[in-house]
Amino acid sequence: MGKYKSIQVNRELIVRSNSDAVDFALLKDGKLTELHKEEDSNDFSVGDILIAKIRKPVTGLNAAFVNVGYEKDAFLHYHDLGPQLSSMLKFIKRASTGKLRDYSLKNFPFEKDIDKHGSINDVIKSNQSLLVQIVKEPISTKGPRISSELSIAGRYLVMVPFSDRISVSQKIGSKEEKDRLKRLVKSIKPKGFGVIIRTVAEGKKVAELDKDLQNLLSKWTAMCKKLYKAPHPSKVMVELNRASSILRDVFNDTFTGIHVDDETLYEQIKDYVSEIAPQKESIVKLYKSSVPIFEKFGIERQIKTSFGRTASMSKGAYLIIEHTEALHVIDVNSGNRSNKAKNQEDTALEVNLLSASEIARQLRLRDMGGIIVVDFIDMGKAQHRRKLFDHLRDEMKDDRAKHKILPPSKFGLVQITRQRVRPEMNIKTTEEDPTGKNGEVEAPIVLIDKINSDLERILKNQKKDQGIILNTHPFIAAYLTKGFPSMRSKWFLEHKKWIKIQPRDAYTYLEYRFKDKNGKTISIQ
Repeated sequence: MGKYKSIQVNRELIVRSNSDAVDFALLKDGKLTELHKEEDSNDFSVGDILIAKIRKPVTGLNAAFVNVGYEKDAFLHYHDLGPQLSSMLKFIKRASTGKLRDYSLKNFPFEKDIDKHGSINDVIKSNQSLLVQIVKEPISTKGPRISSELSIAGRYLVMVPFSDRISVSQKIGSKEEKDRLKRLVKSIKPKGFGVIIRTVAEGKKVAELDKDLQNLLSKWTAMCKKLYKAPHPSKVMVELNRASSILRDVFNDTFTGIHVDDETLYEQIKDYVSEIAPQKESIVKLYKSSVPIFEKFGIERQIKTSFGRTASMSKGAYLIIEHTEALHVIDVNSGNRSNKAKNQEDTALEVNLLSASEIARQLRLRDMGGIIVVDFIDMGKAQHRRKLFDHLRDEMKDDRAKHKILPPSKFGLVQITRQRVRPEMNIKTTEEDPTGKNGEVEAPIVLIDKINSDLERILKNQKKDQGIILNTHPFIAAYLTKGFPSMRSKWFLEHKKWIKIQPRDAYTYLEYRFKDKNGKTISIQ
């Protein structure tokens, strides 16, 4: 039995609070897979609902521009109006003038659905009041993307006002379970509201679903109360505080720890977890050490080594990530691998599978959107290409952004499209050169990682009795030898070999060479 036991994966959320922002890092077995930054200044979060005024419909685009209080008007296409637009407009008019005090929709007379292929001018006009929801935050030069087909997301269900449809997440595979959930929701669903059943509702009992639905209804009522005499534009429903909305989207029963370094945030998160998963409340912990939380969990180092143009992997392989105006290009490199035991095809497959895992992580980490073209190492065998495709699909299963992967071409090219709703994570990994010679240079932590991996490769190929001398810039030499335990002592403990370190004043900050005892440069295989 023992050998079939499932391996426990550690999933942890690390929350760091600054005066003006909160950072969320998602770790899977200690490896950083997602990074979110929530700044207080962001007035447009995905899911927020605003009452706003139509600026003007544009016939040619079959869309309207809406003033949501951003420097650029938000864009609202006809297809994003939602079929029940006429009912919603009537509802807003009555609620904002105070004529309507019952927000339940059970006695509200619905209008006819708007024509699927109609024209924007037939259904809305300038200066009209409209409830809109942020679908995409403002990104670079574009204003926010909005929809007037509202949806209020809960833990297990999403409620859609002015609709009567019940639909189930496609990720729930079993037909029996889909039918069971539909039956349950039908029995508790209020009139005038549609419901989308989320993947996490699988296996849940009616009491849990009903509690979620009641929460959503009270959010809807609270929002409707604000409509009376509300200024335009103004927020009438705010997505949960960011801690809770991140948790709602990423949290599941497999989480093993949530660590927070701020007391207020800790209380908020603890309350939220105790509401949605009481048995998991004990995994929320307040972090109190003097060592910064991101440093303690190794996140700072991973940020420095993961966001540059080059992303290193084990065994010398690495990715080069380039961004152009239209797309992202990722190039897979095997590095100088001396792998004589295996043929080229097997090596290519091994590097490609390793890279696929890293690419899936990078896409989530940087939240890269649009078209991504990956140049994997060419593989001649069709079954190897299939294996790579399946592996990449599997690795991207946890990615919540909508994505599509095309099978590899004969030349190893894979195209991925990935939708994102927030600006891409771009983190500067270079630092000012302390010597003042080169402007900006790679962060020292990245350089140390490179030295580490080169040393490992040399030791693997070298005979026991040969000496190794490392020549490097004095700053780097000092970093490697000072303190206890120093980097050099760690090498000694790990490899049972003393590395002699010689500072070289003539070297630039990033320059280093490994030499043997005769002063000859050792080539890295």
